[in-house]
Amino acid sequence: MTEVDAPCRAALAAAGPFEALGRDGRAGLLEALAAALEEQRRPIVAVADRETALGTTRLDGELTRTTYQLRLFAEVLRDGGYLEAAIDHAGDTPMGPRPDLRRMLVPLGPVAVFGASNFPLAFSVPGGDTASALAAGCPVVIKAHGSHPSTSQLCFDVLAGAADRFGAPAGTLGIVHGLQAGIDLVAHPAIRAVGFTGSTAGARALLDVIGRRPDPIPFFGELSSLNPVVVTPAAADARAAEIGAGLAASFTLGAGQFCTKPGLAFVPAGPSGDALVAAASQTVAATPVAVMLNDGIAAAYEKSTSVPRGTALLRTTSATDLPPSAFEECFGPVATIARYRDETELFAALAALPSSLTATIHRGPGETELPAELTRRLLPHAGRILYDGFPTGVAVSWAQHHGGPWPATNSQHTSVGATAIRRFLRPITWQNAPADLLPAELRDGYDHIPRRIDGTLVLSPPLTTSPMGSAH
Repeated sequence: MTEVDAPCRAALAAAGPFEALGRDGRAGLLEALAAALEEQRRPIVAVADRETALGTTRLDGELTRTTYQLRLFAEVLRDGGYLEAAIDHAGDTPMGPRPDLRRMLVPLGPVAVFGASNFPLAFSVPGGDTASALAAGCPVVIKAHGSHPSTSQLCFDVLAGAADRFGAPAGTLGIVHGLQAGIDLVAHPAIRAVGFTGSTAGARALLDVIGRRPDPIPFFGELSSLNPVVVTPAAADARAAEIGAGLAASFTLGAGQFCTKPGLAFVPAGPSGDALVAAASQTVAATPVAVMLNDGIAAAYEKSTSVPRGTALLRTTSATDLPPSAFEECFGPVATIARYRDETELFAALAALPSSLTATIHRGPGETELPAELTRRLLPHAGRILYDGFPTGVAVSWAQHHGGPWPATNSQHTSVGATAIRRFLRPITWQNAPADLLPAELRDGYDHIPRRIDGTLVLSPPLTTSPMGSAH
């Protein structure tokens, strides 16, 4: 607990001064962090490649994503709509007199962030959890992942140095290493929320720790996902080879170590489906053996697939005879194709699926009826519905998120997209408050952010400049 106590206490001491930086101050800090990462791009990518073997091209892209999302949250702060500011002036109502009520969201306090094994730059020390928590006004204590401790420490040193130069309070960022440190971190009384990307088993263990706290805190977990793909007969007839090759490329991307990897695809029986399977098989056969992220992941893959670690595997079966393993996420370059003879078989198999981050539908040219029915059936069980593509790759934008019903996630807001900030905020209402005791955003005459005033949404003037440029 000694290792964890110091950064947690420092984060708690920093919480008030960090919130006091205000939205503009925190936006400037996020941009400074992005610039610092860019300045150290080459050493960061080199160390990350040495620890993960993900390759410099992939890691360069990850770092670009990371700096982009830091700048996106700077824009979210300047926009101010995330505050959900609302003012109801005192007056008479059908229920009787109403007091003056003013509501907005405020920071929760220090946040624990657990780095992910598979994205050492985009979902770890400088990832979406850290960016959104800092944007919310919450100091962050990061649990570095054991798969890339040197990358984690280097990124932390770069960020902490930039925060210090910017003038952020001491304790705005902290880091701990080791399994026990993660347990102690979520148990520490200073921590007010947890952002976690990892296994369902790891999440349950941390939730047990949180459940034993005298004051249980929010846990935002992004966990397990099968990400089913459905190919309609018309789609298979139109582009069997293209879909088959694309499916194989998607589930083998990054050695199949993406949480959005398509693990189960439903393909029609018949010649067109046969051609699709053949194209997928050819692509898999040409896929080189991959280096996996760590020995534990590689050993688990070898045990569950009975093939050498890092070797791509495509399984085929019938939609009416799916084994239990087909419904479980397997971290690595493996997927199952289930063949269906008609819609009855397809719909019965879909009804048995666990919920996922994504579900994908491939349609034929101009096809609407079956895709509409598939959308209706898949919508309650996925956080993102894709058409005529593949789920690997999650854009960072205002309209994106990265969640789904359990076991994909256990929360409504996730680490990707502008609404990630919502996890680390709570509402406060000021009743009959003197103007000088109100936050600036709730005072009469303030017009820099969208606000709902006496039930009417009043939009703010547009920003004169946008740090995201054409990213709108």
